Amino acid sequence: MTQTDKKIVEGILRKAEALCPDALDMIGVYGSAATGDVHDKSDLDLLILINDPKGYVIADGFILEDIGIGYDIYCTTWESLEDDAKCGYGHISKLMDSKLLYVREDSLTSRLNTLREKAAAVLSSGECRERAMEAFDTAKKFFADCITENSDSSVRKYSAAVISCILDAVILWNGRYFKRGVKRTFEELAELKLPFDIESLVMSVIKAEEREDIKTCLTELMKAIKDYLVLPCEKEAPSKDNIRRTYEEMYSNWRNKIPEAAQRGDLYSSFMNMASCQYMLDGIVSGVDINEIDIMAPFDPENLYGNAEAFDSALGLYLEEYRKAGISPRRFANIDEYLKDYLKDL
Repeated sequence: MTQTDKKIVEGILRKAEALCPDALDMIGVYGSAATGDVHDKSDLDLLILINDPKGYVIADGFILEDIGIGYDIYCTTWESLEDDAKCGYGHISKLMDSKLLYVREDSLTSRLNTLREKAAAVLSSGECRERAMEAFDTAKKFFADCITENSDSSVRKYSAAVISCILDAVILWNGRYFKRGVKRTFEELAELKLPFDIESLVMSVIKAEEREDIKTCLTELMKAIKDYLVLPCEKEAPSKDNIRRTYEEMYSNWRNKIPEAAQRGDLYSSFMNMASCQYMLDGIVSGVDINEIDIMAPFDPENLYGNAEAFDSALGLYLEEYRKAGISPRRFANIDEYLKDYLKDL
């Protein structure tokens, strides 16, 4: 820390002692001042931890004209650090790496260490990948905002939000967090040995001059991340326990609706019913080891009867998987025959 930095910390302590002596729990330093990665215009990143709103009286922001540096005396609460410990984003260095300069009482150090241990436990377990997927889900929302915007300013703004969430997702997926600030982002990501060039993909978005080019480059980035963030899944063998009655459900839900839509010339119903069945099939295939079945690829908005044939073909393929698992569809000649079977145990 420079002499200026030390004087700032001393000033904070003096003001806290005079105005809110019991509200200030800790002061720590993180960022470049803690890592040594400083330059002649480096500001000071401080953890100023307060336990009471009265502590906000020590917050401030100012510029020193003699050295041309701005400072932000920002107060943090325990609730904020507890949120950091959940690892919902990749920038938690304030929690994890702050070097403590002042602690009001020893028990507070233990409280801080407990939060650090909680975050470390998330990062070292499967939870970190859950947090990564949540960050990617947020990126999708910003991506939708970007794609639907027509102003250059908004497209660039939302693309930055997408990039930020994506980088959080990638670092968390690998059980890490960013330690060295924005300027070292790609150096830290390079340590992960990713199977694609994330820096080039991100920079293509930033360098794009036209908003449609930004959207195109951002789409390529999203595709790369989606392919990367794939949770391992051990699929179950198909059996009566995991797919029984699913064929009958598909038959019930859509077997008659799709040809009926063709008869009425109802394109919307044809499309939505086929898509609904596709979602059900994809859900089954995600957890059960059966062949993927694609209903939507042959969909033809100009041939609704052809769509009905495509559905029947897909349903036939699923029936083959059913039979491979030793399951026969529950078919009955009439309602009396069904009820005889249904009520046989009464």
